[in-house]
Amino acid sequence: MNDIIKSIILGIVEGITEFLPISSTGHLILVNQFVAFDENFTKMFDIVIQLGAILSVIVYFRKRLFTFNKVNGSYFKSPTAILWMKTIVGVIPALLIGAKFGKQIQEYLFNPTTVSLSLIVGGILLIILENLNRNYRITLIDELDYKTVFFIGLIQCIAMVPGTSRSAATIIGAMLLGCSRVVAAEFSFFLAIPTLFAASVYSFIKVGFNLTKAEFILLAVGFFVSFLVALLVVAGFMKFISRHNFKIFGYYRIILGMIILVLFVLM
Repeated sequence: MNDIIKSIILGIVEGITEFLPISSTGHLILVNQFVAFDENFTKMFDIVIQLGAILSVIVYFRKRLFTFNKVNGSYFKSPTAILWMKTIVGVIPALLIGAKFGKQIQEYLFNPTTVSLSLIVGGILLIILENLNRNYRITLIDELDYKTVFFIGLIQCIAMVPGTSRSAATIIGAMLLGCSRVVAAEFSFFLAIPTLFAASVYSFIKVGFNLTKAEFILLAVGFFVSFLVALLVVAGFMKFISRHNFKIFGYYRIILGMIILVLFVLM
């Protein structure tokens, strides 16, 4: 298969799955069984094209993220500045735990068995959570307090286990802590920006300067495709959750997890 086509396929998979609670890493590990480059470049490629998906969030929420108006004479008191500070607080646990255990997690847990079980367990949790009758105390993202965002960030660290899904972990964590479905999804998007940016830059610094011209081109194609696809997905996802719950994603995770379990573990 032509490497450009591989790059496009992987970019599409990343763009579709990054912000849905279905595990982009899990899908990429699965797709990499059939579509991949050499081992080292594939690992870096899968992480760096996340930057394209991150850019889609920045573009979609650009007014929320970059509108700084003075409040009581200070830009730091504006809703946008406060949202960025809360996002930074939320990402601290992932940066600390990732720096400490990231290498071990990648070495021992990046395999089809872990992915399949994580998908199934996460799917069950989503369905159970949606079956609970809950009165959410946080219905606007501005109502999030620093304690809550820190604990959401702490729960996000579970997503370091492949197949769990960073989006699913943050959404489930936020809803358990009293956030509405829409607030949980929105903050999951915002929290993704520094989390995925840090992971992508770290991976690129490790091997980026040793890339060939052809590999840079493949990265650019994957980046651009993931950006376009993710932009469409983010817009569609926000409309979807304003009218529907997350159960369909839970069922999808369970079915996909069982397929992976059968194809790559039991056979």
